[in-house]
Amino acid sequence: MDYKLRALTKEQKEKFLTEGYLIVKGLFAQQDMAVIDEVFEKMSHETIPGYFEPDLQADATEPLKRYPRIMHPHRFDETAKNYMLHKPVLEVLTDLFEEEPLAAQSMFYFKPPGARGQALHQDNFYLKVEPGNCIAAWTAVDAADEDNGGLMVVPKTNGNDIVCPDAADPNESFTTHYVKPPKDKKAVPANMDRGDVLFFNGNLIHGSYRNKTKDRFRRAFICHYANESATHIGNHYRPLFRADGTPVDLETNPDGGPCGFEFDVFYPH
Repeated sequence: MDYKLRALTKEQKEKFLTEGYLIVKGLFAQQDMAVIDEVFEKMSHETIPGYFEPDLQADATEPLKRYPRIMHPHRFDETAKNYMLHKPVLEVLTDLFEEEPLAAQSMFYFKPPGARGQALHQDNFYLKVEPGNCIAAWTAVDAADEDNGGLMVVPKTNGNDIVCPDAADPNESFTTHYVKPPKDKKAVPANMDRGDVLFFNGNLIHGSYRNKTKDRFRRAFICHYANESATHIGNHYRPLFRADGTPVDLETNPDGGPCGFEFDVFYPH
């Protein structure tokens, strides 16, 4: 379908620069959301080695065993790749980067009722984009709020340094890293409707809490992008892709970030 050019207003760009994040309403048309529904619903009943390995017989006590996140669906599904390169999203990113974006990662989160969240963290600790930074485009496939574990952001931490994470609470977070917000800042909900996209800077502290509902999923299609002038990125995210789908192979940034190597590698949402 044809898409209208999505240039940001001066106020929107200013909010992203000062707060570190921006929600753009209705960036995905409902026709697109219906396609995303269909593709990932079909995927949820499959096993895709290395990308999506659910326990199809798991009981309801650990919902993330039945519905783990799908990693890098753009590497094996053309529809996922097309939506990672969704023209309205790339146009917003071009405004935010003030240069062309390069697509580095795609993920799909199901987050069923009862599922744990992901402790507060910073994305560029993992992507290690240099020079420049990554930007996430977090698309709400279901309406997201505090009840079903919508994303929480810590405004104005986009200018903070990348820090070494502490250990997260395993009862509430399915990943191990936790970044404590500064004393004068706190996490606030980024409530979203279906089809909205949240853009945020790679240094912004963000995460989510448990899905407390009994009957609402909090599905999300999440992609990360680097600026075209970047020369290095973490190896897990190579190759990157231009808007026309051609691959770009940046230099590898060694694993470990500022804190040394870990025994296990975890990737942002």
